[in-house]
Amino acid sequence: MKKLIILLFIAVVSVHMNAQDSGFGLGVIVGEPTGLSSKLWTTDHTAIDAALAWSFAGDGFLRLHSDLLWHKHYFDVEKGQLPVYFGVGAKLVFASELELGIRIPVGLSYQFESGPFEAFLELVPVFNLLPQTRIDFDGGIGVRYYF
Repeated sequence: MKKLIILLFIAVVSVHMNAQDSGFGLGVIVGEPTGLSSKLWTTDHTAIDAALAWSFAGDGFLRLHSDLLWHKHYFDVEKGQLPVYFGVGAKLVFASELELGIRIPVGLSYQFESGPFEAFLELVPVFNLLPQTRIDFDGGIGVRYYF
């Protein structure tokens, strides 16, 4: 856990933020799951997000997820940007049995013109593979600050 915190700190310090569609963002996500959320832009239209979060389902448990995201600008807004994003990723859940699933996130992101902030809303179908196959849904709202 200490190594994860150190790596996250190094990433935050070493990445310079030019706009909301570049750099590294760190914030929170509230919903299923609830916890820390990060996003690293790899191009003007692609990013990798990740979360270290707590799920309140059942007895509650720690979970990690990460997704590769593609952003499309379908909506024109007066200020900022409002891309729709979709992607593919994975989740790992540390419950009584280890769970592994494939995530297909779909969301809406508002990138503020006046500051290095992003607000987002997402719904995520999840195809669980382990310990049994089933379909779940994740979802949440959040905000990130870009460094």
